[in-house]
Amino acid sequence: MFQSAAKTLSVATTTAATLTRGTSFSIRRYCQKTPATLRVSEAVSGAKLGANVKVQGWVRSVRPQKANLFLHVNDGSSLQSLQVVASSELDDPLLTLGSAVEVTGTLRKSPRQRQPFELEADRIHVVGDCDPVDFPFKIKERHSLEYIRQFPHLRCRTNAFSSLLRIRSEATTAVHSYFKENGFVQIHTPVITSNDCEGAGELFQVEPSSPNNEEGEKFFSVPAFLTVSGQLHLEVMSGAFSRVYTFGPTFRAENSQSRRHLAEFYMVEAEVSFTQSLEDLTKVMEDMFRSATEHVLAHCAEDVDLFHKHVTPGHRDTVDAMLKNRFPWGCDLQTEHEKHLVKHCGNIPVFVTDYPYDLKPFYARDNLDHPEHTAAAVDLLVPGVGELCGGSLREERLDLLKARLGDLFLFYLMGSNNCRSGFLK
Repeated sequence: MFQSAAKTLSVATTTAATLTRGTSFSIRRYCQKTPATLRVSEAVSGAKLGANVKVQGWVRSVRPQKANLFLHVNDGSSLQSLQVVASSELDDPLLTLGSAVEVTGTLRKSPRQRQPFELEADRIHVVGDCDPVDFPFKIKERHSLEYIRQFPHLRCRTNAFSSLLRIRSEATTAVHSYFKENGFVQIHTPVITSNDCEGAGELFQVEPSSPNNEEGEKFFSVPAFLTVSGQLHLEVMSGAFSRVYTFGPTFRAENSQSRRHLAEFYMVEAEVSFTQSLEDLTKVMEDMFRSATEHVLAHCAEDVDLFHKHVTPGHRDTVDAMLKNRFPWGCDLQTEHEKHLVKHCGNIPVFVTDYPYDLKPFYARDNLDHPEHTAAAVDLLVPGVGELCGGSLREERLDLLKARLGDLFLFYLMGSNNCRSGFLK
């Protein structure tokens, strides 16, 4: 009986010791620091220098050597890729151009001046492989935009398109920030609408593709189209909100291949109530333009420089000149092209105002300046583009509206009880 008790005690002691060792091992593993996950933009700026970090992205280049392995990894957060230095023992046949990887190591200062920081890798995990033979982009080749456009699912991995998308993202943020900071209410105007909006362009008609749809039967009971403008909806809202805007997709069924006629594009539109003059409108247009431009230059400097170097050489000087000067306004309408007007005024943005009354929509305010007979309308012309923004004061005098419209657009007359102005970009 004593021997049995001794055996029981021995087994209990052994079990307790094993549990203690297991618990200690688990505690040690739990207390180990987990590598901080960094974006490439953070790593190339030196965040977490000297720390154990993890970076995830796609391989832009692979350079194996006898003792070392060099990679460049990019995750889309920065134009600049992060250089990874590893032992040749970490080389993997799946580690090729285009493969998705997860790299863990220590972020160090680089001895090379071209890149101040690099990642000394102690682990490289290939998350997704990529066949370099089938991959359309090669490491040492510069591909034309026409070639890149053939691969819409992969073109975002190139420098040109990734930079463009980052710039567009920051420009969108800047537009929303400007309107938010200046008291505008964002209105989500409908994409499918029955409005033609003053005949702004050819329309895409919307019909269901279901075979059960009877010929001649309308899904919405009235003809429906993809929107060409949210202006009419904004004008309704401006009867309750003094400052409103919308920023969304618009569609024009114009069969043209020029850069000025797109089938789909995003457009900013705004309405301001209780305005008294075109200066009120041009101030909003100029301030928004400046705010968005300065934001993009501050947050996407490398991306902008890439385009100034390879796409529009010399354009950076034009941008700097635009930001240094106030935009002149009050120019007479000329017959020359818009770009010539901008060049004539010193290659800076120019406001062209007071267009002939008959050339502007019915809602543009009549200046009553016979015999010239102009409308209180304005266009913002910029270098290299021409017209960027257009707008006008709205006609609030019901007798003039009735004389021009007759019995049409009754809702418009009912809502015209304050001075308004609007523009689109």
